[in-house]
Amino acid sequence: MLDDVDRRIVEALSLDARISVKELAQAIGLSSPSTSERVKRLEERGIIRAFTIDLAPEALGYTLQAIVRVRPLPGKLHIVQQLIADIPEVVECDKVTGDDCFIARLYVRSIGQLDDILDRIADKAETNTAIVKSQPVKRRNPPLG
Repeated sequence: MLDDVDRRIVEALSLDARISVKELAQAIGLSSPSTSERVKRLEERGIIRAFTIDLAPEALGYTLQAIVRVRPLPGKLHIVQQLIADIPEVVECDKVTGDDCFIARLYVRSIGQLDDILDRIADKAETNTAIVKSQPVKRRNPPLG
């Protein structure tokens, strides 16, 4: 669990992972060494896994986002899993319960590119694709409380 100080640190870093230790310390009301130690402990505990960037796919020319449900054919699970992992346009993929085994999120520049990607696994899996119209809830952290 997180105490109040740790929660404030995580909230501040969630808004700006590039904030300096000095600015972070001022924001949470601790000294820089204490703040730095707290951040280090949050990393050691596995609560903070990475400091990262958030790219805008559309600025890179990826105008379409798709969600693809994937159901491998019998005996093809591991092959399909590796194929999905090897497709750079797949930005995340979950292995799930239910009728499908995988749910993948892709960014592509065109429907033609999406077709080419799906063709790579067509002989090893059934797919069901939805084009994302909007994302009312962006990826966010779980509640800290």
